Amino acid sequence: MWSDDVKPFLKWAGNKYRIVDRIRGLLPAGVRLIEPFAGSAAVFLNTDYKENIVNDVNTDLISLYVVLKTHGLSFIDECKGLFQADTNSPEAYYNLRDEFNQVLDPVRKAALFLYLNRHGYNGLCRYNRDGQFNVPFGRYKQPYFPFEEMMMFYHKSQDTEFTSEDFESVMSRAKPGDVVYCDPPYVPLSPTSNFTEYSAGGFGPKEQLRLAELAKALSGRGISVLLSNHHNDFTLQAYSSAQITSFDVQRFISSDAANRRKATELLAFFPGQPQSVV
Repeated sequence: MWSDDVKPFLKWAGNKYRIVDRIRGLLPAGVRLIEPFAGSAAVFLNTDYKENIVNDVNTDLISLYVVLKTHGLSFIDECKGLFQADTNSPEAYYNLRDEFNQVLDPVRKAALFLYLNRHGYNGLCRYNRDGQFNVPFGRYKQPYFPFEEMMMFYHKSQDTEFTSEDFESVMSRAKPGDVVYCDPPYVPLSPTSNFTEYSAGGFGPKEQLRLAELAKALSGRGISVLLSNHHNDFTLQAYSSAQITSFDVQRFISSDAANRRKATELLAFFPGQPQSVV
C-alpha cells in the first residue's frame, strides 16, 4: 500500500521522516488522509491514500505548497536561482529576508520562503510579534537545493487539497472512512521548553486537550485518528482512551550538539468505532 520513502524538500522542526515507518504501521486503510498539522508533509509524501487534505496554520508554508503544485518546474527553476554563491552570505540573506517580509507576489514569496528555510539557522521557522520572519542566517557552506524532492512533491500534490485552517475546522470535515493524522506542536518536556511554538499564538494545554477530545469524538463517529506527541504525564492522561505506543527518538532540543539527547515519543491511536444502528 505504501510508497517508497520520500524525503520532504523542507527542513522542519519535528519532521516525521525518521519515524514514518512507525506511523505507517499504525495508520489504517482508508480513502482520504487528513493532516491538520502537516509541517513538512512527510506522512503525506510517504502514504498512498487516494485523497489527501494537507493543512497547516502557517499560511506561508501552505502557500509554498500551492505554488509548487500549480507552477511545477518553472517555480523550481526560479527557486534554484536563489541557491547561488552570491546569495549565501549574511548580507544577501538579510536583504532577502527583508524582501520576504514585504513582498506580496505569492510566487516570489514562496521562493523566498524556501530560500530562508534552507539558508536560515537550523531550518527554523519563527516569526516575531509583528508577524515578521526573524530566523538568523545559518552559515552553511553550500545549502542543498532539493530539486528531486520538490519534483516528487509536485507530482504527488496534483490531487491534493491544501488548506490553512484551525485544526478543529479541518477535522470537522472528516467523515467515516477518513483517517486523520495529527502532529501538533508538542507538549513541552519542561515548563521552560517553548521550542515547539512555531506559529503566532502558540499551542497550549487548552488546545492540547481540545485536540484530544476531538480525536476521541471522531473515533466515536467511525473515523480513526493517530496523534504524535511527547510521552509524559500530561499526554498519557489526555490520551487515556487511546492505544499508546512509545519509543525513544533523538530529540534536537538544544543548539549545543553535546546536549542533544533522546526523548520518548508517543503515538496515540483512536480507532474508528463503528456507529450503532438505531
